[in-house]
Amino acid sequence: MLLAGLATTPIAEAQNGGAPPGWANFTRVLETYADSDRVVGTSALVMRDGKVLARHHYGFADKAAGKRVDDRSIFHWGSITKTLTAISIMQLRDRGKLSLDDKVTRWVPELRDIHDPYGMIDSITIRMLLSHSAGFQNGTWPYGNGEDWEPFEPTTWNQLVAMMPYQQLHFRPGSKYSYSNPGFIYLARIIEKITGDPWASYVQKNLLSPLGLDRSYFGTTPYYLAADRAHNYYVRRDSVTHRDSVSDNGADFDPGITIPNGGWNAPLDDLATYLAFLTNAPGGRLPRERYDVILRRASLEEMWHPVVETTSGYGSESDFMGLSFFGTRRNGVTYMGHTGSQAGFRAFMYFDPTKKTAVLVAFNTTMQRSTPGARAAQQALNEAALGLLK
Repeated sequence: MLLAGLATTPIAEAQNGGAPPGWANFTRVLETYADSDRVVGTSALVMRDGKVLARHHYGFADKAAGKRVDDRSIFHWGSITKTLTAISIMQLRDRGKLSLDDKVTRWVPELRDIHDPYGMIDSITIRMLLSHSAGFQNGTWPYGNGEDWEPFEPTTWNQLVAMMPYQQLHFRPGSKYSYSNPGFIYLARIIEKITGDPWASYVQKNLLSPLGLDRSYFGTTPYYLAADRAHNYYVRRDSVTHRDSVSDNGADFDPGITIPNGGWNAPLDDLATYLAFLTNAPGGRLPRERYDVILRRASLEEMWHPVVETTSGYGSESDFMGLSFFGTRRNGVTYMGHTGSQAGFRAFMYFDPTKKTAVLVAFNTTMQRSTPGARAAQQALNEAALGLLK
C-alpha cells in the first residue's frame, strides 16, 4: 500500500537523512520480484513523519508507448479503498448517525433474502462487516465462464440484490474472520441511506477534498489525467507453447458496483498524503488540526484494535483484522496496513502509527498463475518492506 504525490503541490520530500537503512536492499528485492513475476511497471516510496524519504520507479506505465513509470503515474489501489469506506462509517458514528453495533438489516433489509442456515442474519452488525467477520462470501461476482459479454463485476445494486437468494452465509456471524468484498458494498449502502449522497460523492466531500487529494478519482479517468494513467497487464501461460505472454488491458476498466470496496485511482503522492493523515504525521501537507476535522485520532486508533485473528500469510508472530485495517505483530511491534488487487493492478501499504513511518508499493501487472518461488519472493518483498519501518 503506497501513496505518491500531487501535480501542483507535491508532498514534502525529506531534506535531511535521505533514504532509510535497508532502502537499497528493498529496491533490489523489489526489482527481483518484478522481474520474476513479469511485472511491467512498479512504484514504491517510504515515509517518515509525513515526508517522503525515498522513491523508486521501475518499468513502464504504458509499455507499447514506451512511457515509463514516474511520480505522476496513476495506479488503481483496489481494496485499499475499503479503508476510505471504513473511515466514512466512523465519521458517521462520531456524528451520532449510527452505532457500530447497529444491525445491518436495519439499513439493508434486502440481506434477509440471503440463505441463512444459522438463523442469524439479523444479528450481523456494522462492526462485523468492518472486520470481515459477518459470514458473507469473498467474491462479489461468483458467477461466469469468462465470456466477453459477462460483466467484470456486478454493474448495479439491483443486480447484486437479484443474486442474494442464490447465496448463503458461510459461517456463524462473528465467529471468525473471512475476507468479504460484498460486505463493503453493504457498508456503502448504509452511508448512502444515511447521507443521501452516492458513496463516491460522500467520500469526495468528506475525505478526498479535506485531504487535498485532487488527483484521486473513482471510475473512468478524467481527460486531464489520462496521460498519467498507467495501463494494467495480465501474464498468462499459453496452454500449447507453455510460454508466458503479457496482455495489455488498457488504462481503465469497469469495476461496476464494487467501487466502495476497490475503486480508488490515484498517484502515489495522494496516498502519501493519506498515510501522513493515518500516522498523524506533523510533516505532511496539511495542518494537523485538519486531521481531527476528518476523524478524531481516538477513532482512528480504535480502527487498529484487534477484532478477530486472521491466518498468517507470511510467518509473522500473529496477524489480526481491526475495523478494515490489517495488523501484523513482529517482535513486539504492531504494523497496520492493507493490500489491494483488481484487474491487473496490485498494491500494498504498511505503516507504524507509533514511529510515523510508512511504505507503499504499487504494481500494474498480475500473473494469472502461480510460479515457482513466487510465494517466497513475495514474502521476501514483504519482509524487506516491513524492515523499512523500523
